Amino acid sequence: MRIATRYQIAASACLIALIFLCLAWEGWLAPLKPGGSWMVLKGAFLLIPLFGILRGKRYTYKWLSLFIQFYLMEGLLRATSDHGLIQQLAIAETTLAAALFVLTILFVRATRGPKEEKAAQQS
Repeated sequence: MRIATRYQIAASACLIALIFLCLAWEGWLAPLKPGGSWMVLKGAFLLIPLFGILRGKRYTYKWLSLFIQFYLMEGLLRATSDHGLIQQLAIAETTLAAALFVLTILFVRATRGPKEEKAAQQS
């Protein structure tokens, strides 16, 4: 199995886990308002890159590496400001977002073409 395939599988698993975590967190585990809130949409936004990640589309990995930083930021903010279950969920979100960020970068580097490889060596 190629290394890029391993990164793709791991990134897909992290993204799916992050989607379920966000939906469960804001849907019924610890929503901002009792009964759920509109924050559940943060999990729905992660569905946009899902099929590109599952198919190994390099462009999706590139823009997801920028987009996922919002989830990393939110997780860090809530992990340091909240307590109890919310803090534990935020730590899980931070961990998954950081892992997904690293995996997207590794996938993009592993799937570089010859032109990009040459440009990277020159700089």
